[in-house]
Amino acid sequence: MSEQVHNRLAMVRAEREVSRQRLAEAVGAHYQTIGYIERGQYNPSLDMALRISAFFELPVEALFSLEPFRPLTDEVYRHGKKATP
Repeated sequence: MSEQVHNRLAMVRAEREVSRQRLAEAVGAHYQTIGYIERGQYNPSLDMALRISAFFELPVEALFSLEPFRPLTDEVYRHGKKATP
């Protein structure tokens, strides 16, 4: 049974202004593979997920999950209320 791996790769890549081509070259993949991963059409291997996470210097669970990610507004704002520092 193959379960979809959810990811925030496109969002993080855009935030960091990293092209698919640049990320692909850095992690040893084809740029189309990065697109397939971002769209959920291809689950990355553990090795690939770890290389991508290392490239962005983020824990793997910040980029990939077996459960859908909560919207960032839910994480930053608690149910519509601004989180206090």
